[in-house]
Amino acid sequence: MGTNFNEYLNQYLRILLIVFITAIFSTGCEEDKPKIVIWSSLRPVERTLLDTLLANFSTSYPHFEFGQLFYAPEEARTNFIISSLAGKGPAIIHGANDNIGPFVELDVIQPMEDLFDKNYLDQFLSEPLKANSWFRNHLYQIADRVGNHLCLVYNKNIIATPPQTMSELIAFGKNFCRDENGDGKPDKYALAWNYTEPFFAIPFIGGFGGWILNGKNEPTLNTEATIKAAQFIYDLANVYKIIPKECDYEISNALFKDNLSAMIINGPWSWGTYLNDGMNIGIARIPKIDETGLWPTPLVSPMGFSLNKNLEGEDLNVAVALIRYLTSEKVQLRFTKLSGSIPSLASAYHDSLVTSNPFIQNAIDQMLVGRPMPVVTEMRWIFDAMRPGYQSIFTGRMTAKEAAADMQNLADKLIRENRE
Repeated sequence: MGTNFNEYLNQYLRILLIVFITAIFSTGCEEDKPKIVIWSSLRPVERTLLDTLLANFSTSYPHFEFGQLFYAPEEARTNFIISSLAGKGPAIIHGANDNIGPFVELDVIQPMEDLFDKNYLDQFLSEPLKANSWFRNHLYQIADRVGNHLCLVYNKNIIATPPQTMSELIAFGKNFCRDENGDGKPDKYALAWNYTEPFFAIPFIGGFGGWILNGKNEPTLNTEATIKAAQFIYDLANVYKIIPKECDYEISNALFKDNLSAMIINGPWSWGTYLNDGMNIGIARIPKIDETGLWPTPLVSPMGFSLNKNLEGEDLNVAVALIRYLTSEKVQLRFTKLSGSIPSLASAYHDSLVTSNPFIQNAIDQMLVGRPMPVVTEMRWIFDAMRPGYQSIFTGRMTAKEAAADMQNLADKLIRENRE
């Protein structure tokens, strides 16, 4: 009873805090003006551009104020849910479309299909990835970019041509990963990435011919593909010894930036940092699985704007106009030029700024063999269920076969409990 009380108390205090922060931010210097706020997880350089764009847009609506707040993705989702349920929160939230399932089920965002005309919506990509996100026959997100997926990033000063297959990767690693100081551990690695986190392991499940859920949104984790994918990643560290035995996001990033790893598997949120640091990097597909002849399949998703359920009246009309502006071709291409993002508008996607950029084209090439991110809420429970069993492989607590069964059992349990 005490534990439940503390949980409810903590949640209540968080709601009060979010409402308080939102109220302060929404007040501003001119208390008479309504304010349109965007929450996002954009990188600093992109947030600077967004500030400029909001200032430009404000000239058409001088009786409104416009602003933005940054939250890390998990914080953005949680805080938005709490604040919207409390009747507050930002007018617009920007992020990946995997938030849509939880947002819709908790009724914190509103359908958008009646707010945007067909001619406008028809401008967005339908191939190779459907840009705008529908769920349960309603439109809940207008995309400003697509992809948001993992790729192989390689240091051209170390390896001029990236490996095409896993056997090529292993062969390169045998020559590159040497124990120069005699401590029994490699001083450099062929590859480093956050492989103990399920999101970063899922491409390999697809590469071995499996997937994480079926057409009925039921988990499909206890499969031969999952077992082989997990075992292969384990072997890269413990048999071939070409990746670190212990590695999280920060460790892998540091190894790559310090030239101690020739390659990293990472997403577009990281590429700008490497380029700004002066690294000579290239983008390529994650190497093909020799056994199956299949490319690993990273999750690919649009990113874009959703509207707070509480938004109405003139505030809603202005927020809709702002989304139209921020998804215009000119604005999308400004972000593409700045950070290499892949535009969601068909016209921008086919612009020479995109088609003549090898960096962006290689990112698109990886996207072509990815799998769309399911927007259903079950994905949150599947991720949660994968983590304990999968990570136990690398601590020696479970075999890959035992872990696959554990992941499946926990996923079934979480979905059943949350759906009852």
